[in-house]
Order: sequence, then structure tokens, then C-alpha cells
Amino acid sequence: MNAAPDNPSSGALFGDNPAPESRAAELPRLARDTTAENPWPVSVLSRKYHDAVQRWPQAWVRGQIVEINMRRSTSGYITLRDDTEEISLPVMGFRDFVAKARDFRQGDRVVVHGRADVWMKATRLSFVADDIRRLGTGDLKALIDALRRKLKGEGLFDADRKVAIPEFPHRIGLICAPQARAEGDVITNVNLRWPAVSFRVVHAHVQGAQCPSDVIAAIRTLDADPDVDVIIVARGGGSFEDLIGFSDEGVVRAAAQCSTPLISAIGHEDDWTLIDLAADLRASTPTDAAKKVVPDVREQWQLVAGALGQIRLRTESLLANETRLIEGYANRPSLTRPWTMLEPHQRFVDDAKRRMTYGMTQIVDDAAMTIDRLHASLTALSPQSTLDRGYAVVQTASGHVLADCGSVSNGEEIAVTLKHGGITATVTGIHPPQPSNPDDTTAQAR
Repeated sequence: MNAAPDNPSSGALFGDNPAPESRAAELPRLARDTTAENPWPVSVLSRKYHDAVQRWPQAWVRGQIVEINMRRSTSGYITLRDDTEEISLPVMGFRDFVAKARDFRQGDRVVVHGRADVWMKATRLSFVADDIRRLGTGDLKALIDALRRKLKGEGLFDADRKVAIPEFPHRIGLICAPQARAEGDVITNVNLRWPAVSFRVVHAHVQGAQCPSDVIAAIRTLDADPDVDVIIVARGGGSFEDLIGFSDEGVVRAAAQCSTPLISAIGHEDDWTLIDLAADLRASTPTDAAKKVVPDVREQWQLVAGALGQIRLRTESLLANETRLIEGYANRPSLTRPWTMLEPHQRFVDDAKRRMTYGMTQIVDDAAMTIDRLHASLTALSPQSTLDRGYAVVQTASGHVLADCGSVSNGEEIAVTLKHGGITATVTGIHPPQPSNPDDTTAQAR
């Protein structure tokens, strides 16, 4: 097991790497000593870069923030852009730097302190910062924010000022830089989606000092053209400072005063300018503007085909329903046997007649019974009934009914009414009623 290393050829035979010490001893010490047969490994070059950069001094660097990411509390990243040239520098920092940089935003001019470093895993040069400070008080973003608040207070960004984009424009006005990629993106994508549309292109500076005046003139030119249905202001991506011309107050006011519907397509999704707020519609990119300004002809054909299919289905369904309705009417008994229409009414009349006959019979029977009862009552209460039972009615000569013997005297004439006829008599004797014996009453009670 331990004999293999003693064989000098065993490493080559089994493909083993030589010992690190022997390999390092064989490598050239200086870069000029390397050859194709004896090169440096990547790790050695990366280490030498790292060691060389470590000897560089610390420095303060000035620039404008074009990208910033401070989402983590332990590390953060920003990209600084030179104030005058198209040169940028990646900057990273750790916990203390992140705490200081959280309040900064894209577009801020800053000075950053730190030192250069090489990340050996990717041999990437970066600037590791430990301090960041705002440069002066004339921050462009702050000025733009102040202008935004001012124009918003004037109502230039209100929703009721927005004009609806026409669904099927015939001619599109396009404002872009000469030979710009944005022009090709818009025209190509619009023609792919809706070939029937035409363009009027007005070229303008989209960056630098001439940008605001050129864009204002282009907007007014296209707005005055009655054939232009919608205007697109397009520019590709760029830094915050590159797009500053589209936040000019004159450009924003020209966009707000434009009577033709206006679409802003400046930069990328994360970029923003004040013209985006004044425009009737904002597109994230020029390509997105092309998708929003015209419909897709294929989608429209699908909509038309779908609508025709729905019309056909509804028409066929309506005809089928009407056919079934007519057939139902034709097969109804009221048409095949019209007299059946009278049967319910005849049954109603017969039933009503039957109920009326029964009701009238009941009424007559009840009335007859009532009359019989009243007749019996009258007969029972009639004075003649009393006379029929053998009683008589005695009256004085004046016609008053005599109920007390004390009301007449001897020799006075009285009239007596009997069951049949009556007689006249003279009082010859008066017999007062005898009082009842209390003792007899008591005895009877016992």
C-alpha cells in the first residue's frame, strides 16, 4: 500500500497530480517567464491580481448612482456613472455601508470612499466602499421631484385630462432619434400586429441639451397634423441623466397640452420621467408601445370569427325556438278542436248554476223555518190562545182591562170577552183575595 509513492512514474501512470509543493516550485515566478508549455493556472493569476490590487491606496470617488440595491442588511450594491463620460463603476459594501446608503436613490450624485478589491472566484474587480455622502444640494432627482409636485398641483397629471387611445389608428406619429433602435422596434412590431397602419416619423435629439426643444417641436408638429391619430415618443434605455430631457418642464407641458392622444415609451420598465405622468398612456418600452397602440390582427380575426360563430349559434337557436313554438301552437287542442275552448267556461257556468240553485234553496228553506218559528211564537203569545184555553178578559166600561177587584164597585157594568164572543155584566159582589197563612206555607215547606 505504501510502495506506490516510491515509484517515480506512478503519478503519471495513474493520472495523479503532482504534490502542490513541487508544482509551485516549477511555476514561473514572473508573468514574463510564463510560456505555452509552462503557463500559470487561473488561480495563480487571480491571486497575483488580488495581491497587486491590495497594495492600491484607498480613494474617494465621485459619480452618479444609476443602480442601487440595498435590500439586504448585510451587503449592498450600487453602480456609479461618471458625470461626463460613459464609464461606470460597480461598488459594493457591507453592513455599515448599507446603513449609510439606504436613504440614497437612483440619480443621486455622491462621493464614495473605499478601496479596490478583486473577487478571486471570478477574478472580478470591484470597489468595496465603507462610506457614502451626498454631493452638494443640487440633486437632479430632488429637482425633478419638486417639478413633479408643482405640475401635479396645476393638474397636468389629472386623470380627467387623459385622452383615450384610438382602438384602430390609421396613422401613427413617431418621435425618436435618427436611426434609433426604438424606431425599428416600434415600426416592426406595429406592422406585425396591424399592417394597415402608416407612420409619420419626426426625428429629434433624445439626449443632451437639444433634447427638450426638439421634442417640444416634434410634439407640436405631429399634433397639428390632422391625419395623425396617435403620437408615440420613444427612446431606448439609458441612465437617469440620459433621460433627464424628458423631465423638462417644457416637454411635460407640451405633452399635457397635446390634443392628439400621446404615448410615452421612454427607457425600460424601471425608468421614469415626468412625460410619463403627462402622457395619455405610458409604455414600459418602445416595443410595449407598439403592442398598446394597435391591436393584434390575429386576435381581431379570432374575435370576428368568435362573434360570427356566436351570431350563427344564436340565430339557429332562435329559429329552432320559434319553430318549436309554432309547432306547439299548431298542435294545441284549441286549434285542432276549437270547441274544447268552451269546455272550461261551460263547466264554470254549470257549477255556478248548481251552486246558485243550492244556495237559493237553502235561503228559502231557512226563511220558511224562520216564519214557522215566528208564527208559533206569535200564536203562543196571542191573547186568543189564552181565551181558547177557557180564560176570559174582563174590561171596565171605559175599556181598561180589569186586573184588580178593587178597581170596580158594586153595580158597575163590566164587559167579559170569551173564546167565542163576549157578554156585558153588572158587578153584584166583590171578593177581595185572602192572604195566605204563613203557618201553612211553613208546614208545606217542611
